[in-house]
Order: sequence, then C-alpha cells, then structure tokens
Amino acid sequence: MYKINFNRPIKIHFIGIGGISMSGLAEVLLERGFSITGSDMKSSPITEKLEHHGASIVYGQKAENITDDIDLVVYTAAIHPDNPEFQAVIRKGIPHMDRAELLGQIMSNYKNSIAVSGTHGKTTTTSMLSLIMLAGACDPTISVGGILKDIDGNIRVGRSQNFITEACEYTNSFLKFNPRIELILNVDADHLDFFKDLDDIRHSFRLFSEKLNKDGILIINGEIPDLSYFTQGLPCKIITYGLEADDDYTAKNISFNEYACGSYDLYVNGEKLDHITLNVTGLHNVSNSLAAIAAARELGIPMEHIKAGLMKFRGTDRRFEYKGEVNGITILDDYAHHPTEIEATLTAAKNYPHRKIWCAFQPHTYTRTKALLHEFGKALSLADHVVLADIYAAREADTGEIHSKDLQAEIRKQGTEVDYFSTFEEIENFLLKNCHPGDLVITMGAGDIVNVGEDLLK
Repeated sequence: MYKINFNRPIKIHFIGIGGISMSGLAEVLLERGFSITGSDMKSSPITEKLEHHGASIVYGQKAENITDDIDLVVYTAAIHPDNPEFQAVIRKGIPHMDRAELLGQIMSNYKNSIAVSGTHGKTTTTSMLSLIMLAGACDPTISVGGILKDIDGNIRVGRSQNFITEACEYTNSFLKFNPRIELILNVDADHLDFFKDLDDIRHSFRLFSEKLNKDGILIINGEIPDLSYFTQGLPCKIITYGLEADDDYTAKNISFNEYACGSYDLYVNGEKLDHITLNVTGLHNVSNSLAAIAAARELGIPMEHIKAGLMKFRGTDRRFEYKGEVNGITILDDYAHHPTEIEATLTAAKNYPHRKIWCAFQPHTYTRTKALLHEFGKALSLADHVVLADIYAAREADTGEIHSKDLQAEIRKQGTEVDYFSTFEEIENFLLKNCHPGDLVITMGAGDIVNVGEDLLK
C-alpha cells in the first residue's frame, strides 16, 4: 500500500471530490500544502469552496483528467471499476487508494485521533464532541458527515494534535482507520447489501475495537447486547455509558422542555457530577451526549467547557431540523432511514408541540426495506399518519422484489393511517389538503424527500 509522507506534499487527484467526506479530506490536504485536483459530475457549494481554497476541479469524469504529473489518486467506494478516470489510473500505473485508506493515514499523524462509530448517531455525536473541543480551546481538525453550521461546513482544519471523524462500518471502511480513541454508539442490523447478517456486523465492530492498543480508549454503549463480545481481551481502557445504573457514565432524573430538548443529572461511576442541559431533542441525544462527555473528559476538558459546548450544539442539517411553518403547520426534516432512527425521531416528536404528527417517509434502498420491513412498519406506526414515497434506490437496482406498497401494508397492520404516492407533487398536494394548523410534518429519509418540505414552504 502506498504511504503518504505528510511532510513532503505531492499532487493528489480525487475522483468524486464533491462528496461530503472526500471534500473534507481534500481540504485537510490543501491546508498542509498538497496540490489537489479533482473531478465530479457537477458543481456544488462544496466544490466551489474547494476551488476557493486552491483546488483545481473539472466537471465530468473522463480519462484525460488523469494527467501524468499526478502522484496519487483517491477514489470513493461508489466509483465503478469501469469509470474512465479509474481505468486511466490503472492503465498508467498511478498509485491509488480509497477514501477510507487516506483517512486512516491522515489519522496516524495526530496524537489524539478520535473515531466515532455506530449504526446510528455518528454525525450528531461527532458534532457534539467537536463543539465541546472548540469550547475547550482544543483547536481540533474535524471531519463530520453532515453540515455543521458552527464550522460552516463539514470540515475544520486545526493546528493541534486533535483529530475527530466519523467512522462508518459500510464495506468495513473503518477497519482502515488508526484511532487512539474509539466510540461505539450502537450495533444494529443495517447495510445488508454488504453484511450477511447482524452477526457479521457485530464481527466487524469487534475487529474495529481490536485496533486499539494498550494506550487506546474504547467508549462503548453499555446497552449493546452481549457487550463483552466487543470488550473481552482488549488491552485498552474501556468506558461504558448509557441509561443503565451500572454504566460508568449515566443520566438520571431526565426531563424534557416544551421543545423536547433534554436535561439530566450526570452520574460518573455512581456519583453525581453535574447537571446537563441540551439544545437537541430526544432520549437518543441524551445517550449521544453521554458518549461525547466521556470522550471529552478523557481529553482533559473541564466540565464548564463540556457544558458550554453541549449548550451551543443545536443539531446538524437534516437531524430533526426545523425548516419553517406554512399555514400554521410546522415542517421538520430528519435523515432517519433505519427503524431504530425512525423510532427515536418519532418518539422525540411526541414531546414537541403538535396537534397531529405526519411523517412523509422515503424508504432508502431496496435491500434495507426488504430486510427490515416489519421493523419499519412498527417504527413508522408511532406517527399519527404516514405518507410514503417510492423507495430511493441509491446505489441499487430495482429487482421488483419490494415496493413502498409492501411497507404501506405493513404499517396498516399496526393500525396507523398510511397513504402512498408515486410523486412528490402528489405528496405535497395531499399534505396541503389534509394538514391543519398545529400539525407537525416531518419529512424523513436519506434520499431527497427533504424537497417535499422545502416545496411546501415555497
């Protein structure tokens, strides 16, 4: 495997540079003096920002973009082997690596490299810890999988030895990372187009935990089933957190304000340490904040800065995001696309001011919808009324085995009102006709369902 010498900048080309993670890594390297070129299908605010920082970007991917003066090529897992640029790289014999390998090599250059993993909650918890570190003057380099308004994007380049990033399990990419501190938030069945089953996913997270040496720290949710599977035999320090009394970090006397934002008494090793107030909704974010607090204290950040950072965090784009009001109807948007996430979001919504909760849901990928059909039906039934869009294919082809109408039938079994429409225009017209002042509409999914809410507000 090609090894980058970060003290000797070279010319690196990114295939698919406009992606949220790829763009962040490109920006880190630009700040370290590397010459960066890249390609993508179209211009975006992300690519425009990179160009402003000095990257040279072409739109449209073709073989001639791979010039002989390129020293290394980085590509995303989404790049197909018949991509003309990738084929040119192979033909020319140019060193190349995927995004995860590059991120792993970047992490090795920081004393405190922190990787936030888990099936859900990575972006939120990474953002929470990032704001805590900023409040504590830790000057971190941050790579987050969403837009964090406080850093005006998805990346912040610091000058310290602190680096924090999300660590995604899909395609086992996080096994290429080299963190000193790992957070494992949860381990659920997901990405079943890659993993065989839940046991396969658990095995992947076990391999991830094994990457820590005796100087490392594992912060793990104590509510994960059969927790010892992930922790037994590890040489590193192990810290548990959760809502159970025997966890190292736990929350007691939890309450929620009129906007469903939580507050609680923080207990560490059985003793009350402080009172925590959050500006984000739901019990799941109480849990996420415990993980962030545990990591921050291991970094030596005082509680006053921890509390200030958490108070400043008001969420990232597409995480229970308030979009506006139309005709007295409140529009929220959420990225939830797994049953566990949907349940957490709709449970939080019940504590938010509303007359009736409408969930406009867009299933994400055929394999996930088929594998977790019953779980989706049960989670979505927490809404008062569900409106389904067609399945968002993402990286998959439609084999005809599963359809949103199958999910509609599953939700009806739970006794919840549900409608399906094949176009966003029909969904928008239906909501405008049937919603009333005081109702809460949540557009939900990892595809482009957010456009429904934004169109309603227009």
